[in-house]
Amino acid sequence: MTVAVEFDGVSKSFGDVQAVNNVDLKIADGEFFAMLGPSGSGKTTCLRMLAGFEIPTAGRILLDGADVSGLPPYDRDVNTVFQDYALFPHMTVAENVAYGLMVKKVGDKERRTRVDGALALVHLEALGARRPAQLSGGQRQRVALARALINRPAVLLLDEPLGALDLKLRQEMQLELKSLQREVGITFIYVTHDQEEALTMSDRLAVFNHGRVEQVGTPAEVYESPRNPFVAGFVGVSNIVEGALATRLRGNPMPFTVRPEKITLSDPAIDPPEGSVFIDGTVVEATYLGMYSRYRVDVDGAVLLVAGQNLDVDHGEVGATHGRRVRLHWNSRACRPLSESPAATDNIPTAGAVD
Repeated sequence: MTVAVEFDGVSKSFGDVQAVNNVDLKIADGEFFAMLGPSGSGKTTCLRMLAGFEIPTAGRILLDGADVSGLPPYDRDVNTVFQDYALFPHMTVAENVAYGLMVKKVGDKERRTRVDGALALVHLEALGARRPAQLSGGQRQRVALARALINRPAVLLLDEPLGALDLKLRQEMQLELKSLQREVGITFIYVTHDQEEALTMSDRLAVFNHGRVEQVGTPAEVYESPRNPFVAGFVGVSNIVEGALATRLRGNPMPFTVRPEKITLSDPAIDPPEGSVFIDGTVVEATYLGMYSRYRVDVDGAVLLVAGQNLDVDHGEVGATHGRRVRLHWNSRACRPLSESPAATDNIPTAGAVD
């Protein structure tokens, strides 16, 4: 693996606040890498240090093997796309895209050629004469991307660039961004608090919490095998089972996680498949959500979340399960042990007491 970006023991403090705490990361050349975490977890501070807007308190940041920790932003081979796009309202689309080349005093002919190419790359070749106010949110986002890519950076940094878009457009742009990254072949580092964005677009992702990296891996690795309770609860929704209930289900109190969609809800009279983990309980809440339904089931004073596709049921049938005794069962392989403690366990959804 050729390493494009490396964080080597990087920390950052603002007074008494430790925003980033001893982060080690290696990001491959040409990789779409996501930094995922809640507000205040340190992901944006890491991006700003990589861009040169902040200087690490300790550690080194390397680009293509060279230590750039103390270099100003203009001396780093990176460009940044922000959530607000930062387009110049008095300039046309083409002028906005060309701005970086004008600063570098690139000749008119080459500048026009590269602007045309950048606009074609983001499918805006017919809109070069418009001003930002005449564009939709998705189009303005594409202009910001074209302006960042026209300088041909080694690494493109994206700080929650889809946050201002509505849900449908954001989902469309997720796929477009991934397609664009594959086409241009450069390293994308994407900061988000939205786990769906990270799972949809990234080749690998790092989960941040209180300034530390909790886990790094592919989307499937992080989702299917979370390392600790924080990752299990933040990346998707998960049941965290521990104590007496864990002992009853698996024979020991070691905490484990099981995803709601891995659990099947059935009649207590029906025997579960061989090798299943199972337990009976009472449905305390049933919510119809269109493609699937979500159930909260009381099992011995704890609540397990269950998600099931609405293949052969309608809204009325889902609602009728409230208060019903049911059997929950799942394949034993869906139980993922949680062997590590997180940096902090605030706001982790767990199987807890009934409300």
